[in-house]
Amino acid sequence: MKKVLVTGGTIFVSMNVAKYFSENGYDVSVLNRGTFPQLKNVTWIKADRDTLTDELDNLEFDIVLDVNAYNEDDIRILLEHIGSFKEYVMISSSAVYPETNPMPLGESQTIGPNSFWGTYGTDKIAAEKYLLSKVEDAIILRPPYLCGYGNNIYREAFVFECALADRPFYLPEDGEMKMQFFDVQDLCRFIEILLEKKSEGALDKDSYPLIYNVGNPETISVIDWIKMCYSIVGKTPEFVNVDSSHFIRSYFPFTKYEYVLDILKQQELMPDTKDLRKSLEESYEWYKSNKDMVSTRPYIEYINNNI
Repeated sequence: MKKVLVTGGTIFVSMNVAKYFSENGYDVSVLNRGTFPQLKNVTWIKADRDTLTDELDNLEFDIVLDVNAYNEDDIRILLEHIGSFKEYVMISSSAVYPETNPMPLGESQTIGPNSFWGTYGTDKIAAEKYLLSKVEDAIILRPPYLCGYGNNIYREAFVFECALADRPFYLPEDGEMKMQFFDVQDLCRFIEILLEKKSEGALDKDSYPLIYNVGNPETISVIDWIKMCYSIVGKTPEFVNVDSSHFIRSYFPFTKYEYVLDILKQQELMPDTKDLRKSLEESYEWYKSNKDMVSTRPYIEYINNNI
């Protein structure tokens, strides 16, 4: 039974990662502060990764699944304090690509500052570069928007809330902006595929660095995504179009940035991905019983006061 360390392990992505590997025969330990309830059947290492002391001393892991590394210090501190490991997987972000790059965004393209993502993207770049300077065969994944079971980010949850309250939905301009998603459980499945391929020698040094864009092959427009979320609740949205004089992030859960990732490398190893509607249905089932876990934002307050 391989020993796995998951950073986090209590909310959304890290929770799904820890749960997936625990349920698929791995010995999973989670590293977190204990802010949220812990999963069953995992070993809890109580610590803040920013202030690690001896919590990981002499501990050996086959795999590190680093879900919540946001900057270079996050990587450096963990590497300085962990006992030993064989494989390292980092969840990065598509925010590392400049918006000036040609679409679709491919793994071989230049990475750099993106004006839409700001320091979030540049911090992820620094984390990637530091990790590869220390662990040259680390696996790095760059997802678009993640969705699915356990999503506590105020995205589809905001739309579900509007639908349940029979609110009209305030639509950015014409709603035709395209978005790309990836189900969090597909992310888990792809991590395991990569680890298995690597252990078989199928990901050789000619493939290094081992960087993979991940995502659904299809994009979806904002308006169709909202209609899908409403229909899952059993409602039909009434739209109010909002012009560009209003900053989109004041009333809508996504930034005004249309991009698409080249995921051919992912598709070669994992041709099938979960249907977006199925992913949103699973998100809604979780949301209904966990509304208090969602990190809300004052979108409705802004709408009421300014639109």
